[in-house]
Amino acid sequence: MSLYAAYAANLDARLMSRRAPHSPLRATGWLNGWRLTFGGEHMGWEGALPTIVEAPDSQVFVALYDIAPMDEASMDRWEGVGLDIYRRMRVHAHTLEGQEYAWTYVLNGYEGGLPSARYLGEIADAAESAGAPHDYVMELRKRPC
Repeated sequence: MSLYAAYAANLDARLMSRRAPHSPLRATGWLNGWRLTFGGEHMGWEGALPTIVEAPDSQVFVALYDIAPMDEASMDRWEGVGLDIYRRMRVHAHTLEGQEYAWTYVLNGYEGGLPSARYLGEIADAAESAGAPHDYVMELRKRPC
């Protein structure tokens, strides 16, 4: 098993159960020194896509999943790794139990652009259902779209 740090819409446990059905949730935590942003608006989806970028004094709420080997390829397909949309990156996640090494997906595109209101709402709902703090969810809901 490898540890995956899910953010944005992948915080939704129902969505993850479809994308990685053999991979249990281990914990939730934070990526310290990173911030959630959007980019790739030119890729033709409904608005910009979520990604993370390094940013001192910022945090991104994550759900940590033990990804079974049989689910890794499925996750890569969902995230467009083979299409060069996202790439995997190693990160340090901080949980109540301490620091964990995990991988996550980062957009292969320039930062900039706005997500659709619908998609931003889905991201905020996913964060809320995953147990993100109220102020984090409210900041997502207030973001421009």
